[in-house]
Amino acid sequence: MNRGRTIFSQVMDYLPYKTFASCVKRYDGERYVKRFSCMDQFLCMAFAQLTYRESLRDIECCLRAHQRKLYHMGIGSKVSRSTLADANERRDWRIWADLAQALIGEARDLYAQDGFGVELDQTAYAFDSTTIDLCLSLFPWATFRKTKAAVKAHTLLDLRGEIPCWVYVTPASVHDVNALDLLVIEPGSLYIMDRAYLDFTRLFAMNRQGGFFITRTKSNTRYRRLYSNPVDKSGGLRCDQTVVLTIFYAKKAYPDKLRLVKFVDPETGKHLAFLTNHFGLPAQTVADLYRLRWRVELFFKWIKQHLRLKVFFGTSENAVRTQIWIVISVYVLVAILRKRLRLDGLSLYTILQILSVSLFEKKPILQALMPPDYTYLDRGIGKQLELFTY
Repeated sequence: MNRGRTIFSQVMDYLPYKTFASCVKRYDGERYVKRFSCMDQFLCMAFAQLTYRESLRDIECCLRAHQRKLYHMGIGSKVSRSTLADANERRDWRIWADLAQALIGEARDLYAQDGFGVELDQTAYAFDSTTIDLCLSLFPWATFRKTKAAVKAHTLLDLRGEIPCWVYVTPASVHDVNALDLLVIEPGSLYIMDRAYLDFTRLFAMNRQGGFFITRTKSNTRYRRLYSNPVDKSGGLRCDQTVVLTIFYAKKAYPDKLRLVKFVDPETGKHLAFLTNHFGLPAQTVADLYRLRWRVELFFKWIKQHLRLKVFFGTSENAVRTQIWIVISVYVLVAILRKRLRLDGLSLYTILQILSVSLFEKKPILQALMPPDYTYLDRGIGKQLELFTY
């Protein structure tokens, strides 16, 4: 089983090569390319993510130190930092965006039956954004403030498996709520957002498209109660009401009824008020679902800490977008590997840490990822028939 193959090449076996070739062809990624292919570029960048490399020079030094093993890793040409920098700057970032979307589709199918802490038949998403700080002198195209540059990654996270199923990169000056205009609403799905997305015009558009939302109210939100439903206050609930907005412009933007659920966190004593257009969920479920919104924050924290999303290997806009999409591709690829190998007992963090120190080793990947007391039973080639059976 995988005899003589590096662990890195075994990880890359989960890459959809036909889809990858289609993405490259779609955007002429290898036009006028003679040596350093798009696959070589992706493998070098994926290696940098899995091993937490610091710079292009760092990538070059590490890969050249194992020059004889590069062929077995799938890298077919000599690695040079200038060549890799040119590829990141010139090759269309949409190649990697389309590749990430293909991996996301596969990962969502694998995690479709997983639970996420709340019994819910419909798909639930957490929607938020994260700001990625940049140096203004190196990234002048990403001006955010007078002395600061940054980009913002708007992300829709599927709570089943915590897979980022939609990502859109904008300048950091773009307000979070504007991303709702770009979001394709799935009828029947539930979108959980914080109060930065409390825009009644956009929320009403989501409601008309058949989507459900849960968000927090602001202190200046004014409404009139129509009637109340009984609640069990022992778990922190305070009220479950059907309301309508009373301020002229807010009522004009959202003329339908809304549901207001008030909740007091038993641990912190913090008072929270949620607005939703879903009237079929229990009030406690509404509060529990909003608590799960924090998972998108944890996702941002995870990829920034364990993948290279704070230090970029290029300064152009194309290079930054390329690296962001390759980060997402590597994250989803590790999630696919975890599910395919049935490693539900291992976290993505544990898998990534093991891979980071064992990519050049030549042994079965399961043997590297399983606990120390795991023994791999080598049964030989397994295809040779036996002439005599004793």
